[in-house]
Amino acid sequence: MGFNCGIVGLPNVGKSTLFNALTETAAAEAANYPFCTIEPNVGRIAVPDPRLEKLAKLAKSAKTIPTHLEFVDIAGLVRGASKGEGLGNRFLANIRETDAIVQVLRCFQSEITHVEGSVDPLRDAEIVETELLIADLESLEHQRDAAVKKVRGQDKEARIKLAVLEQVLLALQDGKAARSVIVSPDELPIFKQLNLLTAKPLLYVANVEEEAAAEGNALSAKVAERAKAEGAGFVMVSAAIESEVAQLTDPAEKAEFLESLGLEETGLSRLIKAGYNLLDLVTFFTVGPKEARAWTVRRGAKAPESAGVIHSDFERGFIRAETVAYPDYVAGGGEAGARDAGKLRAEGKDYLVADGDVMHFRFNV
Repeated sequence: MGFNCGIVGLPNVGKSTLFNALTETAAAEAANYPFCTIEPNVGRIAVPDPRLEKLAKLAKSAKTIPTHLEFVDIAGLVRGASKGEGLGNRFLANIRETDAIVQVLRCFQSEITHVEGSVDPLRDAEIVETELLIADLESLEHQRDAAVKKVRGQDKEARIKLAVLEQVLLALQDGKAARSVIVSPDELPIFKQLNLLTAKPLLYVANVEEEAAAEGNALSAKVAERAKAEGAGFVMVSAAIESEVAQLTDPAEKAEFLESLGLEETGLSRLIKAGYNLLDLVTFFTVGPKEARAWTVRRGAKAPESAGVIHSDFERGFIRAETVAYPDYVAGGGEAGARDAGKLRAEGKDYLVADGDVMHFRFNV
């Protein structure tokens, strides 16, 4: 679906353990030594949505296909990663193409070695942010040199890009993340093309011990405060609990296990919700006898763009979108009932897709 998050953090903070649990695989080796993840790992996670199951039941759909989020796990970063220390820039490059960054911070004490010698999530957050910022500085300096040469050649587009570059460069040199820079709507496409790590939305994940999974602890509270101050996302999980939950196949057994820990839902569910909020995503549905399917688009996407998520031909030949809001579809017992109740609408090219819309696209080939 094109929406993915890069998972970063220092070695031995529980990053790969969390990745394993989230993807319910052993794709990333979790071990008690730095750099055990020597290749980037990619996991696609189905997004649970009870609305999809309800729609499939009403439409008697043969298949149910959820939407997905993708997580990219890289080796643990250390001081100097931007300069090649540890496994360095090789891995920072792997998360430049992601839509957001999930930073895992260790908020538990244990015998597991910490690369910095002690547990301090705020210090760890500063180390990671600094490495990302330095990497962005180097990238921008190279881009600036290239833009300056083009400006000398009277390239008008390069002149506009250079103005944006200089604005962001000043912020980075002042120790501020690129996401703190306010650009105009006209400059936004250029800003996005810079492809900066510190421009991406940031979600802090406080990894706590099992006993603190429900209420958190003093360390996770500090991370929550930092996230609030920065306008970043925050979610608290216990990677250890998620590993145990991933081994349970019976839904009732999972629910009972979570209830015994004072939890209403898995860390995965909380992380998905936090990711959706961070990226400002909405879900729409297509429903029929063959399949009921969930699709993800950014909030504010118009009907043709949303059609293009299904197939580029749908966007190019878009005519209209026959749309029913989820509550109206359910209340009518399906599309026919919703149509009879006057709830089915014909929407044009300027329609902004809403979360929960059930859509059927009409298009010319």
